Amino acid sequence: MNNTQICYSYFMSAYIQNKKAFFNYEITEKLTAGVELLGLEVKSLRKGQGSLEGAYVTVRGEEAYLIGSHIPPFQTSNTPKDYEPMRNRRLLLTKKEITELGAIEKKKGLTIVPISVYNHGRKIKVELGIARGKKSFDKRETIKKRDSDRDIRRTIKER
Repeated sequence: MNNTQICYSYFMSAYIQNKKAFFNYEITEKLTAGVELLGLEVKSLRKGQGSLEGAYVTVRGEEAYLIGSHIPPFQTSNTPKDYEPMRNRRLLLTKKEITELGAIEKKKGLTIVPISVYNHGRKIKVELGIARGKKSFDKRETIKKRDSDRDIRRTIKER
């Protein structure tokens, strides 16, 4: 293993992913944001705990928030009594990015969903996707394509 592979693995490792995002939405654009977390949330994410299912991003005033993500406490016995695992977490973005996200959010049919939480060096980042909801027939096409690809891989593997 050379140095570039070591550096790459140090900089990028996904802690949690929103697997339903690509099934329920058509992702048109991706961007990265920092997220404001407590110490016990960071430890919990590094352990691989948490869920982004059902989470979305909203802009309030001049700040962007991640809403609906669940990050359980690292150690339940040492957790403060007022800790809320489903609390809103502030995203760390520039003012220009926040105004762009606010404009996107106001467009009809578009939403901003978190795709994954990963590390970049020592910082924890959230990958956001600007998405349009899929209709049920689009989802059926996705399922058919996935099944046919699986069948093709099986037949190639058997040969």
